[in-house]
Amino acid sequence: MNITGIVAEYNPYHNGHQYLTAKCREAGATHVVAVMSGNFVQRGSVAIMDKRARAKAALSDGVDLVLELPVPWAVSTAELFARGGLSVLAGLGCVDSLAFGCETADGELLQKAAEAVCDIKVHDLIKDELEGGITYAAARENAVRKLYGDEIADVISKPNNILAVEYLKAMKSVGTSFNVMPIKRNGAEHDSLKENGEFSSASALRIMLERGDERAFEFMPESSVSEFKRLEKVGRAPVAIDDSERAILSRLRMLSAEDIKEAPDVSEGLENRIYNAIQSATSLEELYSIVKTKRYTHSRIRRIITALYLGIAPQDALHKVPYIRVLGFNEQGREILKLAKDKASLPIIMKSSQSYELPEYGKHIFDLECKATNLYNLATPRILPCGTELTDEVIML
Repeated sequence: MNITGIVAEYNPYHNGHQYLTAKCREAGATHVVAVMSGNFVQRGSVAIMDKRARAKAALSDGVDLVLELPVPWAVSTAELFARGGLSVLAGLGCVDSLAFGCETADGELLQKAAEAVCDIKVHDLIKDELEGGITYAAARENAVRKLYGDEIADVISKPNNILAVEYLKAMKSVGTSFNVMPIKRNGAEHDSLKENGEFSSASALRIMLERGDERAFEFMPESSVSEFKRLEKVGRAPVAIDDSERAILSRLRMLSAEDIKEAPDVSEGLENRIYNAIQSATSLEELYSIVKTKRYTHSRIRRIITALYLGIAPQDALHKVPYIRVLGFNEQGREILKLAKDKASLPIIMKSSQSYELPEYGKHIFDLECKATNLYNLATPRILPCGTELTDEVIML
């Protein structure tokens, strides 16, 4: 067996994801396992359709096993997102390679960039750069450019390269050494609102799906289109954060500045800026706009607001993921699980009842997942009841 791992969101599962899986097979992968964000995603929002539907779409189109990236890591920074994903893959105990899409498919260059951003001299220079009121990402790029030159700095100027570098960093922190398979992205750029041939960014697809524009289906495999239509028919898709706007604003209005200060990624008095914005904002977009500055990006603010809504604390994602949650598998995925039974370093959860046997930290993370799903169920076109996290079953194809 040659098992390749992928960390993804599949929000939604589209032709670009299909392309990456196919490239894994071409490179010799006999089995493909994906660690996928659950019902909330890294941009600080809800997934366009629920995690089991997205898992089924992937399983019907080349992926063999889909595992869940728990919510504290799924809605975190690129660094913690990558660390969480690799914790799950490493915990499985049988993954050989790590594949990811990026703008620069040069493993050696990506490794140099990963080493550069870990340099203590770069960290010292970042502090100086931040005094100019720019974002952390821009400050880091500037620091690397000054110390390592344009070629390395240009690597971390691209969004998917940034995540690729975080994967390489995470391998060291997690204590694993997968074979690295950087695969050059094909088609539309990350977050681009323009199509490119048979590919479109997930951002553009979500906008089309929310508007009822069926052109989105041209850029999605049939398995993904089928799952979306199935959920749409019963009022469970498309899921949009705007449908939870009043719920989120009501939650935020109950918080003090001290409460906000305890959220992940809040520092330097940002809690006061957020608190003051909450007092006047009458919509989420207005709230984001009031808080956003050159220093604090839109995505960072969204993640903070989502963490406050879900009750996620900074310490929740500081440790390794405490368990492996199986969302779905096919026959080849069953082979991976059979192998992992003897090799896994983390408990594997197939049924929600198994969460009761976890240590306290694991129980806490699973409880956060249940609460997150309960709130996700308020954002579906037809509101769903609480408790579906405990009753929905593993997808088996």
